Amino acid sequence: MSALRPGVPVDLHAVTIETEPVEPGLVESGAPVAGAAALAEVGEVEVGVWEMTPGVATDVEADEVFVVLSGRATIEYLEPALPTAEIGPGSMVWLQEGMQTRWTVTETLRKVYVAG
Repeated sequence: MSALRPGVPVDLHAVTIETEPVEPGLVESGAPVAGAAALAEVGEVEVGVWEMTPGVATDVEADEVFVVLSGRATIEYLEPALPTAEIGPGSMVWLQEGMQTRWTVTETLRKVYVAG
């Protein structure tokens, strides 16, 4: 986690992320790959960059706030039932631990996250 240092800017679009196929049991459509690069720990909070290629996959979320840097997706909230969210560059979303979601990524999505 040495990519982020106090006072030194990081180009989040240029951060290298190692990706791997999304777990087959979570994929509903396509062949998405995803990965994350942790950049720093601030107290007990992790800050990093996450990316997923187009496809549809489900997930059970951790406590997290994120901001979309690039790409587009739809997040369907399966549990609890909430309105579907269309997200793109500049969108900020708060996910709570245990939320069950379905991600439909239409353009490779890259986000910066803060997770506890």
